[in-house]
Amino acid sequence: MNTKAIYAACLFAALNICTLSARAEADVTAKTYSYGTHLDIKKVVSLKQDASNSCGIVDAHLTYLDSQNKTQVLDYRKFADCDSDN
Repeated sequence: MNTKAIYAACLFAALNICTLSARAEADVTAKTYSYGTHLDIKKVVSLKQDASNSCGIVDAHLTYLDSQNKTQVLDYRKFADCDSDN
């Protein structure tokens, strides 16, 4: 095998692994937080909140890795991030 073929095979394998992990994350069902919910958070992947023009309560989403490195999604409610001038 020549070098280009080996590089192409490695690139193809890496892309397949990325595609599989992206599909696995898409299959994660979000859990809704309630007071007292046990959270097993090893690493926070992302924090998002719904867009809002007010400083009220908004829906937010936490994506994280648990202690077994499985992706988890948690839906919760929080005060919107807003300017103190409003």
